[in-house]
Amino acid sequence: MTAPTPHPSTEGRTPYPVGLLLAGRRVVVVGGGQVAQRRLPALIATGAELHLISPATTPAVQAMADAGELTWHPRPYQDGDLAGAWYALVATDDPAVNAAVSAEAERERVFCARSDDAAAATAWTPASGRDAGATVAVLTGDPRHSAALRDAIVDGLRDGSLAARQYRAHGAGVALVGGGPGDPDLITVRGRRLLADADVVVADRLAPRELLAELPEHVEVIDASKIPYGRFMAQEAINRTLIEHAKAGKFVVRLKGGDPYVFGRGGEELLACAEAGLPVTVVPGISSSISVPAAAGVPVTHRGMTHEFTVISGHVGPDDDRSLTNWEAAAKMSGTLVLLMAVDKIGAIAAKLVEHGRPADTPVAIVQEGTTAAQRRVDATLGTVAAVVDAEGIKPPAVIVIGDVVNVLAAAFRR
Repeated sequence: MTAPTPHPSTEGRTPYPVGLLLAGRRVVVVGGGQVAQRRLPALIATGAELHLISPATTPAVQAMADAGELTWHPRPYQDGDLAGAWYALVATDDPAVNAAVSAEAERERVFCARSDDAAAATAWTPASGRDAGATVAVLTGDPRHSAALRDAIVDGLRDGSLAARQYRAHGAGVALVGGGPGDPDLITVRGRRLLADADVVVADRLAPRELLAELPEHVEVIDASKIPYGRFMAQEAINRTLIEHAKAGKFVVRLKGGDPYVFGRGGEELLACAEAGLPVTVVPGISSSISVPAAAGVPVTHRGMTHEFTVISGHVGPDDDRSLTNWEAAAKMSGTLVLLMAVDKIGAIAAKLVEHGRPADTPVAIVQEGTTAAQRRVDATLGTVAAVVDAEGIKPPAVIVIGDVVNVLAAAFRR
């Protein structure tokens, strides 16, 4: 915790920082408004026996009670409500009630936090946040200053600008991390944290490149790119690389574009590592199948228009014996089709969909390099998409969306 600084209402009072273990212990909250709504989730997370006393609550607090996360007593505070309590929080807008609760807490020797008057309290609620299993709690006596410091510390931990290397219980292992659709800001917080802790990073071509530039000098980066119709690292070689480095005592992050399990062969890599006896962590990523259309102004679903969307790999054509897709069924569905890895097969795919009943004038959007600075969107129809892709020089990576949703936001979304 950071050292407190004086505040007019708390001058000369220096709190003693401590973490309360409240699991199974009675905690009383008086007041069910917005302040309680903000404070309750952290108290619920402690496992405390939580009692809320208030004639009324916000809908969110009501939902906590309905879910059994706390016991709500729908009445005003009464003297004696703190009997047996270990901790109390007063959060009403009635100074007289707040003073009465504080007085009982003083008599019962229950530490009591007050939302209205820190000087009259016996406990202060710190501005707190969590990252990587650590709790950051800041006490300054000024809630706004505390919150600003808390945010700066937590943000620094999450984006890597304030780094402290973690000490892993098992040392070596593998993490399959989904890097998201391309924008480095769209990787998950956990994914970024594990990446910052890596000894070795095995990265796909579609993984956010900017993240690799942020890695410390000691981190070994291995290129596992699979360039369509070009150079690539065979999947078996990738598996061996993960295993060999992890068995050498390294923490290995397999950084992949999108999500590891959406046409990313993450399952194959997990099985290989598991068979080698290695611990594996899987961190989901934001799939390009939904994020790239969204970034280009296309919702894959829209009320009253579609009740489903289907994500299809187009890396093999519809007439290829290796294809596992039921194109006839896909054509007859009324919902949105999202095609990944389909740029060079889009002509054959469009023809097959039209052959099986999809209208040739069905709208199509092709989004290249989605969520990156190079993003561009080109529109067509099933009947024209092959010619448009060729004329516009569309290259992978690109996401292709087929369906009426393509134009639903056209009036509101500026491309």
